[in-house]
Amino acid sequence: MLSIFGGSEKKGKRTDELKQGKRLQNAKELFYTGKFPVVTTPMLKGRRIRRVLGLVSGRGFDSECAFYGLTASAIDIGADAIIGYQENVAFHPDGSRYFSCCGTAVVLEKATPAKTLAGKAIMQ
Repeated sequence: MLSIFGGSEKKGKRTDELKQGKRLQNAKELFYTGKFPVVTTPMLKGRRIRRVLGLVSGRGFDSECAFYGLTASAIDIGADAIIGYQENVAFHPDGSRYFSCCGTAVVLEKATPAKTLAGKAIMQ
């Protein structure tokens, strides 16, 4: 009844949509800048996994929305990366498609800074 007279439900819904949009935009920026890797392999080359946070998933009628929803979910729980990424698509008789993806959210060990030896950078 409150939503019929007060309209507060519409206002709350709009705020949630804005937060969701910012959340997905942040995930997209981190992924494209290389600050949040997503890989299909069980490990990330050159980086050690410090802690496994668990399975995260994303779903939607748009593959981009499903992927960035997955990424945003991992960021929300404090992950630095996603390993073991998989995606699926379901085709419905009406012609629509439904995308789902999942992976394991992990926290990585901090990268050690490069040391120099006779003017050349060496990674440890």
